[in-house]
Amino acid sequence: MEGEAAYGFIVNVDAQGSGLLSDTEKPEMRRRLYDVTGTAFEQAGIRPPRLYQEDRGDGILGVLAPDVPPVRVLGEWVEHLHQNLRESNRHLRKPLRLRVGLHIGRVTADAHGRSGRAVDLACRLADCGVAKAVLKAADGAPMVVVASDRVHEDFILPGGRWVDPEHYRRHDVELKEGRTTAWFMVPGRSRPPEPQEEQGPDAADGPVDPERPPGGNPPRTPAPEDTGTGVVQNTNQHGTGRIVVGGTIDTINFSDGGDR
Repeated sequence: MEGEAAYGFIVNVDAQGSGLLSDTEKPEMRRRLYDVTGTAFEQAGIRPPRLYQEDRGDGILGVLAPDVPPVRVLGEWVEHLHQNLRESNRHLRKPLRLRVGLHIGRVTADAHGRSGRAVDLACRLADCGVAKAVLKAADGAPMVVVASDRVHEDFILPGGRWVDPEHYRRHDVELKEGRTTAWFMVPGRSRPPEPQEEQGPDAADGPVDPERPPGGNPPRTPAPEDTGTGVVQNTNQHGTGRIVVGGTIDTINFSDGGDR
């Protein structure tokens, strides 16, 4: 009922690099987006009214009824989507590449669509910098799946048809709401590649700071480097000793300079 929260499985699909498409290219991208995702839901036996979908411009938000087994989405739907993308992208100069965010939680319906913190998290996961970087590093792969920690704990770890927990890799990601744990999987690969670049939660698909490690941690302070320069110390005092300059310890010898 409208205005009442219900538990549901949330699927958010985003197209990678859509901001680089021209106005004449976007309609074809959207047509293919709806074709591959819709066909995958049909193939997995998930149809309205158990499936609600909402247009997001360069993506689609889907909310599944509580009686739809999440393992069917994680297994059958993901695999069908992967194969549909491979077929659709064949021989295309600009292949469609997707980031899929998955979460489960309370969703509230109204006359304008669906909302809730669970919806926000699914959308943030699909749009996070690590997801973009993993897909960018997975050369030739058409999609990446990003599951919340709850989805991983409850539905991925037990496994199932076409669901292998060994294929997922954990990363801590920075979102607008703060840091959270997410699990990444690239269909067709035993493990997803390590992201070579990482972007902030609102960054575009462009260059990023190479000093920033995956997972959103602050840039590391570089270790002091040996510049190779020496230190000359003149003294008229007798004896021997050690001197510390710039974090480097050198041995020095003192002499009387011939005056005593």
